[in-house]
Amino acid sequence: MKTLVIVGAGPGLGMSIAKKFGQNGFRVALISRNVEKLNKEVNELEQQGIEVASFQADILNKDQIRLAIAAVKKKYGFIDVLEYSPTPGIETVATTLDVTEENALYQYQFNVLGAISTIKEVLQDMLDKESGALLFTTGGSSVNPTPGMGNVGIAISGLRNYIFNLNSELKNKGIYVGHVSIGIWMQPNSGVQDKIANIWYDMYTKKDRIEEYVTEDKIDQIN
Repeated sequence: MKTLVIVGAGPGLGMSIAKKFGQNGFRVALISRNVEKLNKEVNELEQQGIEVASFQADILNKDQIRLAIAAVKKKYGFIDVLEYSPTPGIETVATTLDVTEENALYQYQFNVLGAISTIKEVLQDMLDKESGALLFTTGGSSVNPTPGMGNVGIAISGLRNYIFNLNSELKNKGIYVGHVSIGIWMQPNSGVQDKIANIWYDMYTKKDRIEEYVTEDKIDQIN
């Protein structure tokens, strides 16, 4: 059985991705800093017959990430797919004219350094096995500059650059790298999260493209 790890697991898109992959034979490891939410997510997935475990870590703490990934490996062995999608709190978002060194640095640490710390813990195993997938989910400002997401856009557009460079280095080494940039608001219980999870599973299984930019028109085309 293959293992999917979701870093930054939450009750919205993270759960939809966990369900989609879980329904297709994956066991799921959820990593987040909020234990209470993790417990609820584990219970929900278990009720659907999906094998799941949770691991606590703060994405800003590389030692916690290292320990969490090590615990996943100890429990499940090789990590086949890692999906990285932590979401910063809305209170940390600054518009372009309100960007400061401090709030820009926070988003860089959260989005970029968190990704680097996480990838470091799984990449060598994937290289040794010549197998695996690294999936990254970001907001639309990674592709389409959005003044209202000033400090976030600086960080995740940089992360997107790193993702494309990873793809260039790894595509001939058996490792798939993919990016989904979400250019729409995801209302709770709208079904949009499930459709994006379907996009992710299609990208992972086909491995025919590195990126999807999700718009309203794109979502309307997905069953």
